[in-house]
Amino acid sequence: MTQETLQAATEQMEKTIEATREDFGSVRTGRANPGLFSKVMVDYYGSYTPLQQLASFTTTDARTLLITPFDVSALRNIEKALSDSEVGANPSNDGKVIRVVMPDLTEERRKEYVKLIKTKAEDHKVSLRNTRRKAKETLDKMVKDGDIGEDEGTRAEKELDAMTRRFTDEIDEMAKRKETELLEV
Repeated sequence: MTQETLQAATEQMEKTIEATREDFGSVRTGRANPGLFSKVMVDYYGSYTPLQQLASFTTTDARTLLITPFDVSALRNIEKALSDSEVGANPSNDGKVIRVVMPDLTEERRKEYVKLIKTKAEDHKVSLRNTRRKAKETLDKMVKDGDIGEDEGTRAEKELDAMTRRFTDEIDEMAKRKETELLEV
């Protein structure tokens, strides 16, 4: 019974790690990266659709990204969504593809992104701690109800703490790597 609780907590924490990866990928560095546009939604025939589902991406050089829509009629809507996005890119189209040249990051902008990364990392660590808290409450209830013994409950709680620490350290490491990536000129 404790294994199911720990397994559910592990799965939830792994989802948090994946969400952290996605969030960090959407924060731009000085390089052109299709992951920057993962949160861009395009008005496509009346419904908002992720840009990744409407176009293919090609990185032509370190700062230029070529976006080729699968449906050329969506070109204008994609360009508008890119202009309105938080990415800070200036798209230009030639009638078939959209070329996005990423501007150089100023030192001030880099520091803002580092703060953003730290905030996102802390939010995801809070999510991990909430998952831990829920699992601990479940374990405490099982001990109280007599479903498991106190020793087994204590052992499971120690395992839960170690797992939480491992995932928290992973988020810290990801944040440190992203911060280094942002600050390199």
